[in-house]
Amino acid sequence: MEVSVVVSEGAKKVAKAEHEDLERLPKSDYSEDDFAAPPASGSYKLDAMVVCPCSVKTLGEVAHGCGSGLIARAAEVCLKERRKLVLVVRETPLSPIAIENMRLVTMAGAVVLPASPAFYHKPKTISDLVDFIVGKTLDQLGVGHKLFKRWGE
Repeated sequence: MEVSVVVSEGAKKVAKAEHEDLERLPKSDYSEDDFAAPPASGSYKLDAMVVCPCSVKTLGEVAHGCGSGLIARAAEVCLKERRKLVLVVRETPLSPIAIENMRLVTMAGAVVLPASPAFYHKPKTISDLVDFIVGKTLDQLGVGHKLFKRWGE
């Protein structure tokens, strides 16, 4: 499986504000302002795209087809080409505008996966909560994993 990564400047700022070690962020394969990057074109074959985390800004850009960077543009391409698009929105609470944008992208074919972990698997650590969201995201992509205990297991 081939994976490409784009880390936005906004993501770097959030990571820094959350006291994350910026060195732990994955390295970008493309610059967020590179509209000539392969994922910006419908002729570039990819199976799926995940925006994680997806800001409400990016959600709005995708919902209205007015992406200002490569991430939103590539997400728009996924929608127009009818490819799998998963948006892991982490904002809370949600405004009526964000909810409407979620409706719009869902109607266009995207999956909105709020970063809201469940508790039936009895998480004990923050990592357990993160693993649940990562696992649900992988489920959407059809990628097997054992990141959390499923209902009834």
